[in-house]
Amino acid sequence: MSRFESIEVPRLRWFAAVAEELHFARAAKGLGISRQRLSRTVIELEEELGTKLFVPGDGPTELTDEGRELLAAAREIIARTPVAAPVVASEAAERLRVGFVPGVTVTKWERIWGDRFADVPLELIPTPMGEQEVALREGRVDMCFVRLPIDREGVNAIPLYREVPVVVVPKDSAVAAFDAVSTADLADERMQDASDLDDAAMTMELVAAVSGAAIVPHSIARLHHRKDLVYRTVTDAPDTEVALAWPTAKTTELVEEFVGVVRGRSERSSRSSSGRTEDKPAQSRGKQAAGGKQPAKKPQPAKKQSGVARGRSGGAKSAGRRRGR
Repeated sequence: MSRFESIEVPRLRWFAAVAEELHFARAAKGLGISRQRLSRTVIELEEELGTKLFVPGDGPTELTDEGRELLAAAREIIARTPVAAPVVASEAAERLRVGFVPGVTVTKWERIWGDRFADVPLELIPTPMGEQEVALREGRVDMCFVRLPIDREGVNAIPLYREVPVVVVPKDSAVAAFDAVSTADLADERMQDASDLDDAAMTMELVAAVSGAAIVPHSIARLHHRKDLVYRTVTDAPDTEVALAWPTAKTTELVEEFVGVVRGRSERSSRSSSGRTEDKPAQSRGKQAAGGKQPAKKPQPAKKQSGVARGRSGGAKSAGRRRGR
């Protein structure tokens, strides 16, 4: 009896597919499973047999002598085994569902994922901010780009970047004449409640309709940009923080791979759980925005000016702490 007879036939089929194709990605696609699952199976076979089946290194995929021996035995075992119903149907449906709240741009990460894991679909799901935690805890998504704070019990969250606050005002507003303002400069403005970011479009409608103002994260102002409105940095309003979160109990291999993509790990690097050294993220990475750029530093409020007034709709107000453009 061959020493390979104890190996399950599905595992032999997977190994044979790689050994004949000499390309993991193409073999995985033909089998309808993920490349990561196929690689893991080969590694487990090597550990079980105590030998290398493929030549280590960065060169083309090539069988070792032991690998050729296993391939010959695998072909013989497979040939005499009746064809059964597919046992990997569930693998064909392997996917990663990632939610994202309004204002978060995921294009960069979607592109990188597609380049590295073309065999595993990435499903991006727009998620209202008011439902970000529910979506995670009820399993509507596997991971979600959220706005902090959230309840951290049973949830992992990696802070990614902070967003500066801006005030949105009508284009003809006196506030539009300045690059940045403080909250004190907005004391006489008709402020709209902008706490519900899921309803930001309606907030913008109100700002435009009643010549009001609303303070929102920078990305929300960009998302709902209108020709009749402008936005200016608010120097002393609290900023907001975006994080990538997922249920701790559902930290799967795909979840860890996506964390690596978002953190900027190279394709050759790996998660620490795989036994290899994990790339150290740069100090500034946590402050990078979705586009990969550092958010601009908050402008400092201009020094107080005296005796300066400006007109507005026939009235006058002190320019105070606003800084001219």
